[in-house]
Amino acid sequence: MIKLLTIIGARPQIIKAAALSRAIESGFKQEVAEVILHTGQHYDDSMSEVFFREMQIPQPEYNLKIGSASHGSQTGQMIGGIEEVILKEKPDGMVVYGDTNSTLAGALAAAKLHIPVIHIEAGLRSFNKQMPEEINRIACDHVSTLLFSPTLTGVKNLEEEGIVHHENEKLSFDSQGVYHNGDVMYDNTLFFRQIALSNSPILKNLGLENKAYILATIHRPSNTDVTENLAGILRAIDRVSREKKIEMILPLHPRTLAILKRDESRDSMEVIQANKLIRIIPAVSFLDMIRLEAGACLLLTDSGGVQKEAWFMEKPVVVLREETEWVEIIEAGNGVLTGPDPEKIISASLKYLDAPPQNYPPIFGDGKAAHRILEILTTVNWQ
Repeated sequence: MIKLLTIIGARPQIIKAAALSRAIESGFKQEVAEVILHTGQHYDDSMSEVFFREMQIPQPEYNLKIGSASHGSQTGQMIGGIEEVILKEKPDGMVVYGDTNSTLAGALAAAKLHIPVIHIEAGLRSFNKQMPEEINRIACDHVSTLLFSPTLTGVKNLEEEGIVHHENEKLSFDSQGVYHNGDVMYDNTLFFRQIALSNSPILKNLGLENKAYILATIHRPSNTDVTENLAGILRAIDRVSREKKIEMILPLHPRTLAILKRDESRDSMEVIQANKLIRIIPAVSFLDMIRLEAGACLLLTDSGGVQKEAWFMEKPVVVLREETEWVEIIEAGNGVLTGPDPEKIISASLKYLDAPPQNYPPIFGDGKAAHRILEILTTVNWQ
């Protein structure tokens, strides 16, 4: 039996891990044992604990309860805590997801102890090293043994960095295997979408049933920590909602809400408070978010995950960033990069509201990515 130590810490990783845990339980529990470690990177209940309850994810055996800190301090504390668990559990492999500090800490702790790193969502690149996520994903990929990329673009990015899978080569700690397997988040969306449509009360609670609305999320530091960027985005949201007479729903990350309450954001708060079509609500659960996405006519976001979920729900997306890891969405014409520029946001939003795209090809796989990953993990030829 293979023993995997799975590292999670932020909301997206908790959700992604659900797909692998579900696949282990349904088809691989005789071959794979999973131990889950939560770093505590997201410690607010609305950002973490509720997802374990709602998505029926196995509770973590370990929780480091690290909480907020500077990047170096947070990552360092995580490495120390993860190392202790590795020495105790002696896993055959370490599973990490995405690009957070928890991802980097898990990868470094495992690599230093010669434990193979299994990176799910490998190969993604924004080509902007000002983003801490870009540093995390590059470093993680280069110490990983098994790299599972959700897209062919990710595989190409790895090849260009010299990470190439030689089909007949035995895998060892010093070699690397690259696989194009599809996206585990598509697995989750297919699994939970019908549950959300049937069980989530969010549209009824907000009075949005049978009404048109736009869904917007803002959380990236480049947008929230720069006063003029946040102000520009909110001015655009105000203008679009007024021009189209359409409601704008903003489930706000706790950090974004705290920033809006500061003195320097007073003008921005006054703008959105004066517009009765703009509704700020607390961060929502995964099922409620899926329901909101499914019912929206347009999404505005700086989140990588929400960009993909927009595609899964066949909704156009205005990306409030200058670059994206999910270039396929932009290349297909189903998303537009605007950054925080209000005129670009307004133009893209109005274009999609007037003429939404109709074609969403299957670039993120067939919804069986987690099963495919486990098949590889249980059959790979280890040296």
